[in-house]
Amino acid sequence: MIALLADIHGNREALSACLDDAARRNVAHYVFLGDLVGYGADPGWVTDCVMDRVARGATAIRGNHDAAAAGATVSMERTAAEAMVWTRGQLDATQRNFLESLPLSTARDERLYVHASADEPDAWHYVVNAARARKSLMATPLQQTFCGHVHRPELYFLSRTGKLAEFTPSAGVAIPLLRGRRWLAVLGAVGQPRDRNPAACYGLLDEAQNTLTYVRVPYDVASAARKIRTSGLPDVLAARLEQGY
Repeated sequence: MIALLADIHGNREALSACLDDAARRNVAHYVFLGDLVGYGADPGWVTDCVMDRVARGATAIRGNHDAAAAGATVSMERTAAEAMVWTRGQLDATQRNFLESLPLSTARDERLYVHASADEPDAWHYVVNAARARKSLMATPLQQTFCGHVHRPELYFLSRTGKLAEFTPSAGVAIPLLRGRRWLAVLGAVGQPRDRNPAACYGLLDEAQNTLTYVRVPYDVASAARKIRTSGLPDVLAARLEQGY
């Protein structure tokens, strides 16, 4: 069993809840699909947690907020840019070097892991429609692609005849990733969901059954939001957690 965790965004409470949930399900491997930091009040703790997991064999990918936190110039809207200034000040050199060292994508066992679209991973395209999904799918011959960046769960598949379809998955339902199709799964967000559901979202990939389940995990949103407000980060970031937008 593989746990797929995207867009943690410095949310200690959400990450802790998801890791606890995954441990109860006997997950053998963890994949962190980028944006460990940004927005949330605990970027250092989250980075250290993932760093420790990677040292023990987990996979981690660099997201646009991770790149920005490490010093890269990344285009961001005003609130994200304000939060990034604060985030950089919370990270030490070891943490920044770790974020900078993360790959933009990783292939393993017929699967591609990437933060944004696979066709130009460093351009940070959002996979939000069929056209962008097709570009991402056509950038790799692998059967399964997993990404984040969008903060809303969605699933696309490409048939043998080239027909592309998409649907929004229901939480808790094991979806067979049929071998006759190529799949692109947008995992939603652990630390800042934007689908009007405040519960953290992550994916469970059952390698034996070849199924993907989107899992929603309630967590202590009030504590995470309170820390954002007391830290001096923009208040809207706390409201987003509370309302899931």
